[in-house]
Amino acid sequence: MSHATIAPELGSSTTDRLASMAHETIDRVTPTASRAENEVRGAATRAADSAKLMQEHAVAAAEENFRKVRSYAESNPLIAAGIAFAAGALLSALVRR
Repeated sequence: MSHATIAPELGSSTTDRLASMAHETIDRVTPTASRAENEVRGAATRAADSAKLMQEHAVAAAEENFRKVRSYAESNPLIAAGIAFAAGALLSALVRR
């Protein structure tokens, strides 16, 4: 056999071994990657649920505070008008700067 005949056979053999090693590595890593993916998905779901719950609490708190402010303004219209005027004058002064 000449070197030209042996070289392709060696190349093919090496390629086959490398491909086999790559497949074995992928087969070994797949379960770990799958578990990691499931853990990441679970963490993302928990984070989304937590964010949704925090949003619901924030909306409820804002609605409650708005209700209190409205009730105070209805009970004390002159004080509420004075506060609104002062806030408007302060905001206007800040914007002009």
